[in-house]
Amino acid sequence: MKAISIRQPWAWLIVRPDLIGVARAAAIEARDLKDIENRTWPTRLRGRFLIHASKGMTRAEYDDVEAFLDYFAIDIALPGHGKLDRGGIIGAATITDCIPSARRTSRWHMDGQWGFQLEDVKPVPFVECKGALLFFDVPEDVATKLRQMHELGAIA
Repeated sequence: MKAISIRQPWAWLIVRPDLIGVARAAAIEARDLKDIENRTWPTRLRGRFLIHASKGMTRAEYDDVEAFLDYFAIDIALPGHGKLDRGGIIGAATITDCIPSARRTSRWHMDGQWGFQLEDVKPVPFVECKGALLFFDVPEDVATKLRQMHELGAIA
């Protein structure tokens, strides 16, 4: 299965493991889940993929995301800098479109970036895994672990 590495806390804002049930549905309705992954390059990939939280995250990167949330008056409390899972798979989503900057409609879509439209995002239990630039195939041992979790009902 394909995966893409996303820096924290952006990955957390996509997956939002803190929201379940009615709270998750309300956040989707309010567009409080990050529904766009921004990249400098377009993709033809459509369908299901895994969200890998990059291992690296500086304090400045974390602070930049907090500033973004403040600037756009997005009322989301991020987990503390040291509490975010890093260096592994944290979720799954579906890419339904790749939107150029000129057609952006989401507050999460950055000017000058391609926006991968994300839908049906699901958190998964953290599975350590090395990430990579661009889309990558997850190692077989990670795919096996995720399949086992799915079979046991830990992943919807």
